[in-house]
Amino acid sequence: MTALEDDFGWTLGVVFRAYVKATNQAVGDLPGGHRGYQILTAATRDQPESQSALCQQLGIDRTVMTYLLDDMERASLVERRPAPTDRRTRLVVATDVGRARLAELDLRLSHAEAHVLSGLSAGDRETFKGLLCRLAGHVNELDPVPSACQAVQDIAASTS
Repeated sequence: MTALEDDFGWTLGVVFRAYVKATNQAVGDLPGGHRGYQILTAATRDQPESQSALCQQLGIDRTVMTYLLDDMERASLVERRPAPTDRRTRLVVATDVGRARLAELDLRLSHAEAHVLSGLSAGDRETFKGLLCRLAGHVNELDPVPSACQAVQDIAASTS
């Protein structure tokens, strides 16, 4: 171990780095990587009422979303369809290929998470994840992050 083992920031950074590496490997071949996974998940499970609502839900800029969806459509993972109530509104819907790919990615991400948490017993994993969710919710109430993009910008700004 190291003298930094009691430093919260260091330990959090080490775990975060391992998680990012493992999950990047799991979703790296998907258009948009992690963002692509979030879009595919929302299009399959949440089914937002519009492309604009999807942008808001995921905190992704509209211009960025357009490019991501173009790439995901080319890969036959999602389709943009006119909404039945307003043809100007586009729905983002997962295709059969997209749903099958999501099932595969869920399995890969489960393995990545298990790899990162392999130093803990099954009970400790559940306790850790539960505590982390509670802490994240509390911290987000104190200092809300409007989007994932903003969170990354905040982290980048603090390291420069």
